[in-house]
Amino acid sequence: MTLTQLSTFVLVAKLGSVKAAATALGVSEPAVSQALASLRQQLGDQLVTRAGASMRLTTAGSRLLPIASQMVALGADAEAAVRAGKGAPGQLRVAASSTVMEFVAAPLVNAFAESSGQRVDTTVGMAASGEMSVLLANRFADVALGPNLIPRSAEPSELISEPVFRTHLVVVAGATRLPGAPSGWSWLVDQTGTDPASDSGRLLARLHVPESRIRVFPSQTAAWAAAADGTGVALAPSHLVTARLRRGELRVVNTSATPADATWYLTTLSPERRSIAAETFRHYLTTAAALRVMRAPGAGVPPSKFRPPVYVTLWS
Repeated sequence: MTLTQLSTFVLVAKLGSVKAAATALGVSEPAVSQALASLRQQLGDQLVTRAGASMRLTTAGSRLLPIASQMVALGADAEAAVRAGKGAPGQLRVAASSTVMEFVAAPLVNAFAESSGQRVDTTVGMAASGEMSVLLANRFADVALGPNLIPRSAEPSELISEPVFRTHLVVVAGATRLPGAPSGWSWLVDQTGTDPASDSGRLLARLHVPESRIRVFPSQTAAWAAAADGTGVALAPSHLVTARLRRGELRVVNTSATPADATWYLTTLSPERRSIAAETFRHYLTTAAALRVMRAPGAGVPPSKFRPPVYVTLWS
């Protein structure tokens, strides 16, 4: 029995599918299936079985899950202790929502590395809010940037979400006239718009936009470009779309629910379980320098370099 196998089991059980676990780990689905099969063979139990589109724990799997979660967390602690003992750089694994990932995460982490004066190996990747809670609680990520995770967390006492940046969501479109009610428009979103816990997801729900009227794009930039071409309307954090509005590429469309308040949160483990790098990053986000980066992150990450998976370390 290895930590790789236990890590795979924990993610399959908590995320509900082999595909979701593979995405979170940044590996192929066959690799996840193979690790899970090896653990099943060694323990002589299926542990998780398919129930429709999700996975269901067996009795043995239910008993194994909390123990496996503890072992995976201890594995992370052991790795951190060895890294510190060798004088290796600290490790900061950041999970971010798609909009934060596209525009803010990379410049923010780079600015943090330059200002901290410490050697820190950083990994940044994208995750939905439900995945963030699992990744943090089981030590696959150190911090998360995006929505408030406390309402979605199964273990709220272990996670702390703190607001780090406030903005407004606006609806933008090209020059095309938009007839009828917002619920009948074509809404162009990035992955954040499909997350019911995000500000974008809640706004679409308030406007009663049906799923059939939502089109998902690989990035916010791509959604804005399609809106400028007259394909539909898009949601945008107001501070990120200012330049496009100024150039006349897009215009703000008023609705009954916008402009809407939007907040980016930093979520970490409780102080006693938080890594030094996570605590240092948390402190950095309270500075004026971090606020400047979040307000005006620059060019962001080009769509060609946009990478959704959250990459984590697997132990063998």
